[in-house]
Amino acid sequence: MKSTIISAFFLLFSGLSLYAQEDSSTKVLDEFILKAWLKKDIARLPETHNGFLFSGRKNEVIHLGSANTNMALKTGRQIFAKVPGVFVYDMDGSGNQINISTRGLDPHRSWEFNIRQNGVLINSDMYGYPASHYSPPMEAYEQIELVRGTGSLQYGAQFGGMVNYLTKTPDSSKLLSFESINMVGSYDLLSSYNAVSGTYKKFSYYAYYYRRHYKGYRKQSESDAEAQYVQLNYAPSKRIRIKAELGRSTYLYKIPGPLTDSMFHADPQMATRDRNYFSPDIYVPSITVNWTINKRSSLQLVSSAVLGTRNSVMFDAFANIPDTINQLTGEYKNRQVDIDRFNSKTTELRFLHQYRTGSVKQVLASGAVVMINDLNRRQLGKGTSGSEYDLSLVEPGFGRDMHFKTKNLALFLENAIEVVPGWTITPGWRMETGQSDLSGKISYYTEHPLPTTIKHNFHLFGLTTQLSLDEDNQFYAGINRAYRPVIFKDIVPASTYEQIDKNLKNATGYNAEAGVRGKLGNNFSYDLSLFRMVYENRLGTIVAEDNSGQAYTFKTNIGNSRTNGVEAFVQYRFQIAPFFYAGIFSSSSYMNGVYTKGELATGIVNTSIKGKNIESVPEWISRNGLELMYRGVNATILYNYTSGTYSDALNTVEPPANGARGYTPAYSTWDINISVRASSVFSIRAGINNLTNRSYFTKRPAFYPGPGIWPADGRNVYLTIGVKI
Repeated sequence: MKSTIISAFFLLFSGLSLYAQEDSSTKVLDEFILKAWLKKDIARLPETHNGFLFSGRKNEVIHLGSANTNMALKTGRQIFAKVPGVFVYDMDGSGNQINISTRGLDPHRSWEFNIRQNGVLINSDMYGYPASHYSPPMEAYEQIELVRGTGSLQYGAQFGGMVNYLTKTPDSSKLLSFESINMVGSYDLLSSYNAVSGTYKKFSYYAYYYRRHYKGYRKQSESDAEAQYVQLNYAPSKRIRIKAELGRSTYLYKIPGPLTDSMFHADPQMATRDRNYFSPDIYVPSITVNWTINKRSSLQLVSSAVLGTRNSVMFDAFANIPDTINQLTGEYKNRQVDIDRFNSKTTELRFLHQYRTGSVKQVLASGAVVMINDLNRRQLGKGTSGSEYDLSLVEPGFGRDMHFKTKNLALFLENAIEVVPGWTITPGWRMETGQSDLSGKISYYTEHPLPTTIKHNFHLFGLTTQLSLDEDNQFYAGINRAYRPVIFKDIVPASTYEQIDKNLKNATGYNAEAGVRGKLGNNFSYDLSLFRMVYENRLGTIVAEDNSGQAYTFKTNIGNSRTNGVEAFVQYRFQIAPFFYAGIFSSSSYMNGVYTKGELATGIVNTSIKGKNIESVPEWISRNGLELMYRGVNATILYNYTSGTYSDALNTVEPPANGARGYTPAYSTWDINISVRASSVFSIRAGINNLTNRSYFTKRPAFYPGPGIWPADGRNVYLTIGVKI
């Protein structure tokens, strides 16, 4: 590590020297530098954008072009540093996935969000397994749009709202441009992003190829990632634009296994497994047609798919059960093989129309979404006793071989009404109709029938408002109904002793928020808001009895929860000296998440969870930073604090011997990142993450990648060299 740090800072200061030797006759305008710096800051979405209405909704736009962050490892606390309330879950290897949530929701693979790339849906299966396994490089993105849950009428079946990752755009000034971003770092981190783009008359293109290797902070946690992407654009006229995209991402992650509390305190880098692997391989093809009908009307048609597999081969057991060789056979135990195949197809039509009723300005956003999905889950296959990544079976067939097929139609309509200049009210409605059908076999489960049909029939309503207090400041508020469908894991029994409620209800509830945002003077910006999220019909397990008095576990809707909170972002930027600027910011949230009713199984009885804290909901999340800029040099010092959480709805404090439950202590980290624009061609970035080498973990998962403690990365450094010609 020492040699990596020396190399990083040698190259960094070499870049500073190169910049300092710039021709002294070059004139740099002070005002231009300041505006360029501010342009790359956090921003807000316009009231209408790409067929969507954003009036009255809390939202953020993160500009990544000059962000000081470790892009290759997708360090979430840095990427979302200025978005209050984002909970970052360090789960399965740094750089492989982004796992985030807001407002007390579950961060597992960001599956409480409607996740998009360039407006194209990338959730693996919105109704079967809504996680996003598509994981392209952050180097390919120009900005991230995040809208809270009050946008659910436009996006669909997620409480969290929407995250839209926007790729870089083709170079419009030349036929061929080239960009290469290469990173080295601690634990043998090597990554390389290489892209080409250009424009010729009515055609333009953008494509990249990406590779990353990372040995990992923990032992036995090596990962290798690869991604490709191509975008082709054709504009047959000024009013019509056609875009075709194909993205692919894959990685192979060696899973080091969960730890118990004693293991974590003894050595957070240790591994309990060396034969476990996880590997998704996902393709996302899409075609988008944008038609500007006239100055007041536009139409957008997007047809896309998520295709591919999610594969794992594991010795699946608690952390305190070692994976050892059987002395009699001389071999390890056979591993479990799981293979999911996604085939999710979406067609989305959006119509945006601006009109007047008398003197009243109005904007209508409407559309329809058709989804046809087929999730094929093959699980509990008997794999080999070997140590390499191998999905072959030693016995034919899988313990579970199921298809979860969904057909769903959604219609939505929102209408923004400008009651008086500067005050807009937007009522909205969404209707969903369809169903998911389960078929297949479970080898250990034949006695009790499973729910074979889950219907989705909803009418969701919402209302938002926005009031311009002056040119720079706004008041916004809204309330929207939301729902989350029963998904595959909710209706499949874990063992022969578990039964599933045949009348499971989809989760429903609402998001409500009110806030004020804007600028005071030229230097101070802010966004302060209150929110409430009500989540009804949560899923869980209770104890029930059959007609003979025999107890069994019963998976059903177990209760409701409520999360109240405050989200606050404040920032002050100022000039210290000529060409020298500074900024301080705080992005913080307070959350109070509790169960308002419900009960859960504890042994052979049921225990009330009313008044208990929701699992993995930190009361405080606070990120605070100091930013400095001198000419082309930017530096950021970031402090992150997250308070402690419980791992289960029973609020277990003392962990059992296996570490599967228990309290997750509060943690804090310091990061330092520096970027240098040496010239119009070369750029340099370097940084130290987790400066104090804090040992911590973010939550104890209940399922994948295994119950127990999953330590986050300790101190690590990186150096990035960028070239663009």
